[in-house]
Amino acid sequence: MSENAPIIELHGLSKVFGRGDQRVVAFEDMTLDVRRGEFVCLLGPSGCGKTTLLKCLAGIEKPTGGTLQMNYMPDTGRSDVAMVFQQHGLLPWFTIEGNLRFALRSSPIDPKLHDTIIERFVGRVGLERFRKFYPHQLSGGMNQRISLIRAFAVYPQLMLMDEPFVFLDYQNRIRLQELCLQLWADQKQTIVFVTHNINEAITLGDRVLVLTSSPGKIKTEFTVPFERPRDPYQMRKDPRYNELVVEISEVVREEVEKATHLEENQCLLASVKKGS
Repeated sequence: MSENAPIIELHGLSKVFGRGDQRVVAFEDMTLDVRRGEFVCLLGPSGCGKTTLLKCLAGIEKPTGGTLQMNYMPDTGRSDVAMVFQQHGLLPWFTIEGNLRFALRSSPIDPKLHDTIIERFVGRVGLERFRKFYPHQLSGGMNQRISLIRAFAVYPQLMLMDEPFVFLDYQNRIRLQELCLQLWADQKQTIVFVTHNINEAITLGDRVLVLTSSPGKIKTEFTVPFERPRDPYQMRKDPRYNELVVEISEVVREEVEKATHLEENQCLLASVKKGS
C-alpha cells in the first residue's frame, strides 16, 4: 500500500435506514478522498448524515451502497481509528489516569510505553494533580480535555470527531481548539471533524465540506487559506477570515432553509393524513 494513497476513499456512498414508508436516506452519492494527515471539517444542517457518515468510517454502521475503502498502513504499532464525541464518554468508575490506561490497553501500543504516554499527555493539558480524580469530580471542560487526549494517546491513524466542543463555553471551546491543533501538529494523523460552527471549521480545517440538507451530499468544498501553525484569536483579525465565514454561511443558510421547508411540509402532510 502506497503512503501517498488517500486514507479514505468514498465513491457513490449511501446509507439508508428502514424500508417502505419508514425508509430514511441519511446520505447518498457521497464521493470523497481524504489525504493522510489532512484535517477535514464537515458542515451541514441537522439530519444531513454527518454523524452517520462518521459511524460508517469507524465501522459502526455499514453503508447501503457505493464503495468505502480505508487505507490504513499495516504494522504501525498505532491504533487505526479513534473517536471523540459530544459527551466526554469517560468511564465513571475509573480515575482520569485509569481512563487513559484503559484506552491504551485496548490499543496495539507497547505496554512498556503506557506510563510515559500517560505522563506526557496529562502534563500536556495541565492536569497532573487531577490524575487520581474521577470524572464527576472535574468540570466539563476538564473532562473534555481528557476525552481529547485519550483519543490522541493511542496515536490513531484516523481520528473521527463529532462536535466534541459543542457543550463548552466560548473560552473553553477556543482553548480546546488550540489544544487540538497543537496535538495534531505533533502527530499529523488524519482528522474528520463534524461541527455546526463555521468559525470552528475554518480555524481547524484544511478543507471545509458543506453537505446538503437530507439526504446529505457534498454540495461545496472550501479550501482554508491560512498557513499553520494557527492562532484562533489572531486568525479572526484577518479580513480573509470574515470573508470566508460569510461565504460559507450563505451556502449553509441555503441548505438549512431547505431543511426547514422540508420539515414543515412533512409535518403538514402528516397532519393532513391524520385528519383524513
